[in-house]
Amino acid sequence: MKIHSELPKNKPPTPLLDSLTDVSLIRKFSYEELLNLTDEIREYLLYSTSISGGHFGAGLGVVELTVALHHVFNTPNDKIVWDVGHQAYPHKILTGRKEKMLSMRQKDGLHPFPSRGESEFDAFGVGHSSTSIGAALGMSVANSENKHISVIGDGAITAGMAYEAMAHAGAIDQNLLVILNDNNMSISNNTGGISNYLARIWSSKWYIQAREGGKSVLRMIPSAKRFAKKTETHIKGFLSPGALFEELGFHYIGPMDGHNLKEVIRTLKNINEISGPVFLHLVTQKGKGFTPAEKDPIKYHALSKIESPSQLNTGPKYQEVFGEWLCEQAEAGDKDLVAITPAMSEGSGMTNFAKRFPDQFFDVAIAEQHSMTFAAGLACEGKKPVLAIYSTFLQRAYDQLIHDVAIQNLNVLLAIDRAGFVGEDGATHAGIFDLTYLRCIPNLTILAPSNENECWQMLNFGYQLNGPVAIRYPRGNAPGENIIKDKNEIELGKANVLKTKESSDVAVLSFGSLFNISEEVSTELDTTLVDMRFVKPIDEELLKELSKNHKLFVTVEENVIAGGAGSSVNEFVSANSLDISVLNFGISDEFPVVGSPEDQKEAAKLTTEELLKQIKTRLEKL
Repeated sequence: MKIHSELPKNKPPTPLLDSLTDVSLIRKFSYEELLNLTDEIREYLLYSTSISGGHFGAGLGVVELTVALHHVFNTPNDKIVWDVGHQAYPHKILTGRKEKMLSMRQKDGLHPFPSRGESEFDAFGVGHSSTSIGAALGMSVANSENKHISVIGDGAITAGMAYEAMAHAGAIDQNLLVILNDNNMSISNNTGGISNYLARIWSSKWYIQAREGGKSVLRMIPSAKRFAKKTETHIKGFLSPGALFEELGFHYIGPMDGHNLKEVIRTLKNINEISGPVFLHLVTQKGKGFTPAEKDPIKYHALSKIESPSQLNTGPKYQEVFGEWLCEQAEAGDKDLVAITPAMSEGSGMTNFAKRFPDQFFDVAIAEQHSMTFAAGLACEGKKPVLAIYSTFLQRAYDQLIHDVAIQNLNVLLAIDRAGFVGEDGATHAGIFDLTYLRCIPNLTILAPSNENECWQMLNFGYQLNGPVAIRYPRGNAPGENIIKDKNEIELGKANVLKTKESSDVAVLSFGSLFNISEEVSTELDTTLVDMRFVKPIDEELLKELSKNHKLFVTVEENVIAGGAGSSVNEFVSANSLDISVLNFGISDEFPVVGSPEDQKEAAKLTTEELLKQIKTRLEKL
């Protein structure tokens, strides 16, 4: 295996990859050719990702597995379902998309995750974790003639739905191969009992040898055969590394070295002859073959494209503001504060807090539902939990938010990161639905800051308010406003009127992260400008007052229009028979394109130019 210490500066030669005009040709490759092919894939992955950006650490760890799967199985007839999709870059390279890898995560470019519309080799569209086993099982039941393989990481397998699917597969004895890519990482380091269990499996290789050796000796003695069988049955529950999966009805194989191409191929060929559910446990190294990633897999989980200074806001990242706020709360001696994350401590800006206040910090792994109910339990006993969670992942904890938090009106603060467009990861990671699915929940207060100062003050306000509170803020850098920590100007349900223009027919009502566009529109048309701050409760008194001397409310939000913040204005206007027209700007009834946040805003027609055009058109009709 070639080891790389830096990213390739030039496009590497890939003669074997170039010869694979049809994936089926890989099944004729010799072992030596396959080994060389893994080197080509690894080097090209490093090269292409350095240009396009994207997740590559997990992909580097499954190069051998990917080659082995396509060598042994009859893809695309046999279906490979990649969990999450971070692992799937080598798969894309092998399946006819090598040259398009340079367009990964760009507008009109290659999708960052497996996508059914992109290739027949992408059996299932993914983005969120822990779906592969259930999806592959459904495919297997629907089409028993072909093989169905789920490739899932040790981080993703901690989620409950993975075990629900395995229990179902075992109960119906369905033909299914689940491959655990055990690299001891999700994005952050894995935590929890399942993760520790898998670690113990890897450390107990001695037992596999001892058990097999012991059984072979005992079985040579006729009188000991029955004893040997009973002994195996009773001890495997506390010693056998595969006991958990065998109890779920799977034939467990492993653990084995996922980078030993010869053994992986041999094992897959043997498994191909086994009926029923099979669980193959492979141990891999995230970032394999790239020294910096091997040493720091968290840092090199993904690469980002370098943005020009003109594209960046000048302030800190919102998650940094949140992390600093957490630390200051704890520094002040607040022992009731408990910070929670479902495996997103780095992304949510919580690493410093976790190091300094470990007794007040919980990473519950990829378990969004549990994180919410865990927070509810803490709140029941007088603690003040703060759950940091990405908007797109909050969707998974919706039932728990309603049932366990909101109905009981518990003091849980939701710090919702990555709200709105998130860019290159596409629709699966876009946080464009939260205002809609949150606004309908009773007892829940919802705020959206327009800058870092407001974010800080809203965190203070929400933390002190009785009942559940959600504060949603975008990915990336804030505008660069000074944070005034000793001032709290947030009042429940009250907006911030920044400019009043009674001579104007228009009042621009801005909700959160698109304030810069709202301000540009207001300046161009010389209108009233309001930072609404609250999505729920909305500032009803202000709306009534503004309706007296304006003809048009213009609402602006980085959320779907349907049921969003603007809809709350529509509902209030209608319910109170206010004599004013409303024009809503947000995201129409469609998923965002793959591309930068700016690409996504442009596609959604959320630009200053487009807003001005539509506002002028509406005014002409009034």
